[in-house]
Amino acid sequence: MNDQTNRRKRQHIEVIGRDEGVERNGRFFDAIQLQHRAMPEINLHDVDPSIEIMGKRLSFPLLISSMTGGDDALVGKVNQHLAEAAQITGVAMGVGSQRVMLEDTKAQASFDLRRYAPDALLFANMGAIQLNNGMASDQLQQAIDVLAADAIFLHLNPLQEAVQPEGDTNFANLAQAIGHAQTQLNVPVVLKEVGAGLSVADIELGLRHGIQWFDVAGRGGTSWARIEQQRREDAHTLGFTLQDWGIPTPLAMKNARPYMQQANFIASGGLRNGLDLLKSVIMGGCLGGIAKPFLAPAMESTSAVVDTIEALKKEFVTAMFLLSASNVDDLHLNDSLVLSES
Repeated sequence: MNDQTNRRKRQHIEVIGRDEGVERNGRFFDAIQLQHRAMPEINLHDVDPSIEIMGKRLSFPLLISSMTGGDDALVGKVNQHLAEAAQITGVAMGVGSQRVMLEDTKAQASFDLRRYAPDALLFANMGAIQLNNGMASDQLQQAIDVLAADAIFLHLNPLQEAVQPEGDTNFANLAQAIGHAQTQLNVPVVLKEVGAGLSVADIELGLRHGIQWFDVAGRGGTSWARIEQQRREDAHTLGFTLQDWGIPTPLAMKNARPYMQQANFIASGGLRNGLDLLKSVIMGGCLGGIAKPFLAPAMESTSAVVDTIEALKKEFVTAMFLLSASNVDDLHLNDSLVLSES
């Protein structure tokens, strides 16, 4: 099983590298126009984009979203570069699914990232569906402990699993299993989609079972349905038909607005620059998650990832300045900064 899982992770990277179509480029954030200030009445050099979240101080509200993990040498190098860059730049990072390390302890090395990022905000990650396949809470805790993680993503990916040749699709009564699991863990559980978005019904179900953190992970970026389609060996085109299925991230955040006094939200899915990140914070995101733009730099070097992060930060801070926002609190849920949503 470990060989199969490692092969799948490697295939994912290969498909992303050769097929530009997996990047759906929804650009849904472009519809949000912001209120430019010709006289911002602040000094650009005084703008403070830092935040405090889950007991950690970040340089700005960026999450390097979950991508990959396993016993493959390339995968291990990618995660090392990402973790080192997160430490250097003071941003958060989430790892890919850790199921593989439970199948083969050799794969733990690619998730042993605290040695590279002693101060970073790190998120462990496991497919929530595994709770319906016999995974126990102590195995989730093991995933947390290997990473010395500050929180754990339990990801929901019914579309990906339905298209994936070896997918698990028994999502029956999963919310109850998630609710039980989160009571057994020593860090917060973040309920996360992987590119199709969380609906209002999903948020309400999570809240009823004690979840206080959500990553809406909506449509607009990488299509996992399209990626899995290219791993199929039959004649069906299910993944191509459903490659644009899901809730666009800005709409998912807008729908989540009534629940933002009860829970915390991360916006990911289709964020591709610092301006998208800023818009996601205005819409109520505590963090904004970005994944695919980091993959090529992470395959190159730590410094390449750092350069990408610093470019995003410059875009984020410049946009703050042009909105007359001195700090991130000036952005969060501030509707007065939105000129229009076309």
